[in-house]
Amino acid sequence: MAESMITTSAWVPRGFAAPFPSRYNFDESEFERIAELAKLQLDDANDDLEEARAGEEDTAEDGSEDGVAETAGKTSKSASKETKAGEIDINDEDLKEYDLEHYDDDEDDPQGQRMDMFGNIKSLAYYESNKEDPYITIPDEEDQENEDREELQILATDNLLLAAKVEDELAHLEVYVYEDEADNLYVHHDIMLPAIPLCLEWLDVPVAKPGVEKDARANFVAIGTMDPDIEIWDLDTVDGLYPNAILGQGGNPGEQEKKKKKKKAKKANDEYHVDAVLSLAANRQHRNLLASASADKTVKLWDLHTAKCAKSYTYHTDKVCSLAWHAVESTVLLSGSYDRTVVASDMRAPEAKAPRWGVESDVENVKWDPHDPNFFYVSTENGIIHYFDIRNAPSSPSASKPVWTLQAHDESLSSFDINPHIPGYMATGSTDKTVKLWNIQPTGPAMVVSRNLDVGRIFSTNFAPDAEVAFRLAVAGSKGTMHVWDTSTNAAVRQAFAHKMAAKPAENVEERLVGVAQDDSSEEEDDEEDDDDDDDDSGDSMDED
Repeated sequence: MAESMITTSAWVPRGFAAPFPSRYNFDESEFERIAELAKLQLDDANDDLEEARAGEEDTAEDGSEDGVAETAGKTSKSASKETKAGEIDINDEDLKEYDLEHYDDDEDDPQGQRMDMFGNIKSLAYYESNKEDPYITIPDEEDQENEDREELQILATDNLLLAAKVEDELAHLEVYVYEDEADNLYVHHDIMLPAIPLCLEWLDVPVAKPGVEKDARANFVAIGTMDPDIEIWDLDTVDGLYPNAILGQGGNPGEQEKKKKKKKAKKANDEYHVDAVLSLAANRQHRNLLASASADKTVKLWDLHTAKCAKSYTYHTDKVCSLAWHAVESTVLLSGSYDRTVVASDMRAPEAKAPRWGVESDVENVKWDPHDPNFFYVSTENGIIHYFDIRNAPSSPSASKPVWTLQAHDESLSSFDINPHIPGYMATGSTDKTVKLWNIQPTGPAMVVSRNLDVGRIFSTNFAPDAEVAFRLAVAGSKGTMHVWDTSTNAAVRQAFAHKMAAKPAENVEERLVGVAQDDSSEEEDDEEDDDDDDDDSGDSMDED
């Protein structure tokens, strides 16, 4: 049975995707660009191959004389056999009927009907247009292009939903289109990735796109994987073969001669990551800035206009797993680490001492409160969420005092999100396979509903970014399926947030859960997985407060 999982996901706001995405154009200039970007990897592979060949030659050198003699003997015997087999007896009884002796002779009096150049022309039918000819079934090029455009069309009311997926050891990015009014979710196109994806960040600035202003509005994505390089892809281009840019050592082919016949550096440095990229954060005010966190314990700031590292920071003593830019103070970056601390640092003052908070276990995610910039959330491996006030920085991490602490799950709290349009609305997801919705009140959070959405262990929970679909929650996990849950159709949610809904829904509303349509074989596989999980909570179970 195929094994697949979705490791992370991200929404694209409405209106940013091109109405008609273009097909990838592999022309000469694109070939030169790819050849330059890929030079480092290809040369490294060639060097490894040459070393392997040299080793094989040294191993086989001692027995070369005997091998040559033996090969010569075999070649002589083989040639003798081929010579005998090549002699054909033309007097053979079976071959006489074909008269092979006169096979190439021209016939003096060929028989048959003579065909003039314009003979029999009266019997030919003529059509003014190829469309009228019933024997021409190949569609016109223009018709084919129009059909392709219609298939790729994205409406202004559509949302794109990005999912980093691993399936049968192959990694790729699936680009979904979510049609809210039609309750439809489908894969628009996908992008092959070089390694297991760990984080995504949508970008609204063009990166290395010819003929486009550097500050123009765009639709790109940055992808961090188990490899130390960060790939930047244009989401408005379908069937692309290579990323628009690579942030890291793989994107610097000019340094190839210096690195030739040397393994890539594993020591942390100020130019690029040397280990897996665990988190990405785009600065929405300074749009050309992208922050990245890595297992190499560093945070790096990239200039997307030049695709170069502008600055490197070392605030933590262990892997840095989560980043978040402040919405108002646009140079302040929040970082969480496996060293069980969270740092709020000003990127303009790397030498200044940054405030630091401590938690009880490894940090999973950090987020600023979108409705009050003085507060931020931290989720941990123990299933706990901490809510801190940045104005009350502790003297040491051990002296940290959160505003409130919530034991949201019994297992790792792998994902959570704060609704950007509905104050106090929080969703949490855990490896215990449940999604929980919370109403955060002045006295603290209260659970509204808990659900098992049958996506396996939860790795991603994201609220939609637009006000029109504010109650939509994208959930994905270890089963490799993506579901969009319209939480406004849940009775408990309607009761808790009725005063925040634009229109009051009817009392008897069927709950909406939108997923990608699957074939029978996929459904059977899911049924088998469900049988294995009989001891877990039912997929339709619901606990409400």
